[in-house]
Amino acid sequence: MVYAVVRAGGRQERVEVGTVLTVNRVKGDEKGKVQLPAVLLVDGDKLTTDAAALAKVKVVAEILEDLRGPKISIQKYKNKTGYKKRQGHRQELTRIKITGIK
Repeated sequence: MVYAVVRAGGRQERVEVGTVLTVNRVKGDEKGKVQLPAVLLVDGDKLTTDAAALAKVKVVAEILEDLRGPKISIQKYKNKTGYKKRQGHRQELTRIKITGIK
């Protein structure tokens, strides 16, 4: 069983080949491929955490789609001053599928 822990979109995710993730927006190359940096690699009983060895590890993902997260509404109010503020936010996201760990 081969899996890796990768840094993706400000978080660390445990991935195997075929895993579908939703991460913060990433840009791929012209073929729609993204390379993610590995933090940890497990290959059977062998565990790799050395930075020099992990620099050679390539975790390749394919971009499936770009989407936006749910609407978050932000409201601020201060009593007796007449201050009210409404704001909204939708996070830009990308859905990716892991195609290879080498």
